[in-house]
Amino acid sequence: MFEHFPSPIILAHRGDLAHAPENTLPSFQQAIQKGADGVELDAKLTSDGHVIVIHDPTVDRTTDGSGRVASLPLVEIRKLDAGLWFDEKFRGTKVPLLEEVFETVGRDKLVNIELTNYSTPRDGLVVKVCELIRKHNNQKQIIFSSFFPSNLKIAMQSLPEIPRGLLAMPGLIGLWARSFGFMFGEYQALHPHISNASREQVQRAHRLKRRVHVWTANTPEQIDQLKEWGVDGIFTDDPQTAVRALGRGG
Repeated sequence: MFEHFPSPIILAHRGDLAHAPENTLPSFQQAIQKGADGVELDAKLTSDGHVIVIHDPTVDRTTDGSGRVASLPLVEIRKLDAGLWFDEKFRGTKVPLLEEVFETVGRDKLVNIELTNYSTPRDGLVVKVCELIRKHNNQKQIIFSSFFPSNLKIAMQSLPEIPRGLLAMPGLIGLWARSFGFMFGEYQALHPHISNASREQVQRAHRLKRRVHVWTANTPEQIDQLKEWGVDGIFTDDPQTAVRALGRGG
């Protein structure tokens, strides 16, 4: 899949986060229009088992509602406004279903699905996501990522053909994931925070025949540095800046 895109790939973090409400259809549309190779999103389950795209365990920060995502049914979440908090022009924007993002992005762009059931690890999110991917038959455009190795193991058992990236927290808390956890795990990529990225890290991953996708780079200087180190992918809040920094127009 990756061979069809330039290196490093540009993945728009929650869409065009710098210019649109995160994890919404307008944000993903803008990211693709601005030249991103794909988008990154956060998947969660509603109380009645629907896969939606939202980052936080609650709806409080990014909608006009309140409550835990896992405690709210889809019909209630769809009543919420997920755009007005960002800007008046996004009034009426809804929290999207994962399937709607597939339709919006199209089949020729990458979709990095972060499996984010961190507060509800036994909720069946991974199985539901895999079912939707089979339904859409779009395995060739998907990347899985998660801070939970257990999520990635379930994904591997269900859809082994889809590459998996192990997310690593910055600092000491993410040291195990960046070293032993990644080295001995069955992953195709390491997803480290930019504060822990280095040329040596990239070289170690490449010796293992694996990739490095770094989060989150938003300035031309950061993007130039990561390119020089040979990273394979860059998550960014500002895809237009990344596209220009890499000399791809936009």
